[in-house]
Amino acid sequence: MKLYMHPISMTSRPVRLFVAENKIAMDEETIDLMTGAHMQPPYSTINPNCLVPMLEDGDFRLTEGSAILKYLAEKIGSPTYPKDLKARARVNEMMDWINTNFYREWGYNLCYPQLFPHLKRRSDEAQAATLEMGKANAKRWMQLLNDHWIGPHRNYLCGNEITIADYFASGIVTLGEAIGVDFSPYPNVMRWLNNMKRLPSWPRINEVFDGFVRSLKGQKFVTLS
Repeated sequence: MKLYMHPISMTSRPVRLFVAENKIAMDEETIDLMTGAHMQPPYSTINPNCLVPMLEDGDFRLTEGSAILKYLAEKIGSPTYPKDLKARARVNEMMDWINTNFYREWGYNLCYPQLFPHLKRRSDEAQAATLEMGKANAKRWMQLLNDHWIGPHRNYLCGNEITIADYFASGIVTLGEAIGVDFSPYPNVMRWLNNMKRLPSWPRINEVFDGFVRSLKGQKFVTLS
């Protein structure tokens, strides 16, 4: 199998972490998002979405990080994607919630417009309005993640056992580190993230992302506070 990815990508990192933790044989090809390689042939020819990650398994190609995690977990029979109907539905629910409600505001209306020039709004007024809305809605979702989905008694998003929802969400939630989000008002989120960061492969998989975060130190961003 082969994974097309970028080491900073919020949706590539969860797949790479799952692959590493489960010792899945996988070739990797870095698609340089910073130079626009994802928008050009040959990658744009094989993946017209022009996004990462993408998995190749023989002549089968699969895009979308959430779908790739489900495929890999099913392929190796991992308990992180439970067979029980209701337990699996809960994992699917959590991944859908992260990918739609949370990621939309957290990523595209708060973090990305500040981090990547091509996602900055056209005028200062439009940028400020986007960030104001993104901040308000992201705070709401973060509070819900802290109080409802995790709560004071769960170690992970769907209970006390790790699932692919945790892999998926951890890559997206840690995006906030790039804009200097203080997670301390969300102690359950912090506890959960610390559980994920104890995975043996976490430091290696997130090494490039952590360097990216360090490179932004000292810059001023709109955050949740």
